[in-house]
Amino acid sequence: MGQGVSLQGVVILGIESSCDDTSAAVIKDGVLLSNVTASQAVHESYGGVVPELASRAHQQNIVPVVNEALKRAGVEREELSAIAFTRGPGLMGSLLVGVSFAKGMAASLGIPMIDVNHLQGHVLAHFIKEEGKQGENPSFPFLCLLVSGGNSQIIKVNAYNDMEIVGQTIDDAAGEAIDKAAKVMGLGYPGGPIIDKLARKGNPLAFQFSKPHISGYDYSFSGLKTSFLYNLRDWMKDDPDFIQHHLEDLAASYEKAIVDTLMNKLRLAAKDLKIRQVAVAGGVSANTGLRNAFHEYAEKYHWKIFIPPFGYTTDNAAMIAQAGYFKYLDKDFCPMEAPAYSRVTMKN
Repeated sequence: MGQGVSLQGVVILGIESSCDDTSAAVIKDGVLLSNVTASQAVHESYGGVVPELASRAHQQNIVPVVNEALKRAGVEREELSAIAFTRGPGLMGSLLVGVSFAKGMAASLGIPMIDVNHLQGHVLAHFIKEEGKQGENPSFPFLCLLVSGGNSQIIKVNAYNDMEIVGQTIDDAAGEAIDKAAKVMGLGYPGGPIIDKLARKGNPLAFQFSKPHISGYDYSFSGLKTSFLYNLRDWMKDDPDFIQHHLEDLAASYEKAIVDTLMNKLRLAAKDLKIRQVAVAGGVSANTGLRNAFHEYAEKYHWKIFIPPFGYTTDNAAMIAQAGYFKYLDKDFCPMEAPAYSRVTMKN
């Protein structure tokens, strides 16, 4: 394959297929030209993502999504410098669709491949540049709270290619805990946006749930989830319709318990590491309560905060293309035989 690197007109195609969103994006010279995502509504009736259905939908979506991303960017395939793709972590069947497509396209064009860690992509979403928009990037080192359906981590970001996990969940992720609470209350899937909307109308002090006491910067949400479940069971003995009678207050109180847990550990890490540049990333970073907490902590502890636009909180290819652009400049390419991986740490 041609591995020559030209820093004039660097055009990166990014492909993301780690879960149930098929996404493609194009970045040219560090500026985002397009970001196209096809979501899968098929999972809603199952109350969660069904891996087999997800991989089938990716197979249907990936060609039209990539074509649309190139079209919107005004870029021909022959102009691409490299293809960046999510190698992991994620659902293996979903990942394989994106990885296989990237390999085939890169081989046909004779251009390098760049593998991207999905979690690092979320962190690097803070560096996406859009045409005609001025934005400020975090400066190194900074702390990033990565919160999603599958991950809850505090990451010390020393450079784009040097990230250290200083704290993480030892069981459930914050997003997973929110989705499960929504399911228990019969609110549907995905539960995060529904809980968020209800919480805005409720009293966050209406109910108390036991919070875990874990040493250091690590998280635990399984106990909180169990406390919520047991409390509901007891309250419903006296009032079978308790959930419907207190839906908004339950959502607000549960959300507050999760946000407080996330922010207390983040504050501790920022204090101990003496870092005041603090960012948030991942799907749960779209949560209104968490965003409000970031602003409150910024004012109280003199943090400089970075909160991504809503479009870059969920899985998207713009963050993969951005990570790929940085790696391209360092000639950090990926061999054709590199496999996808479903589980990973920041070091992969």
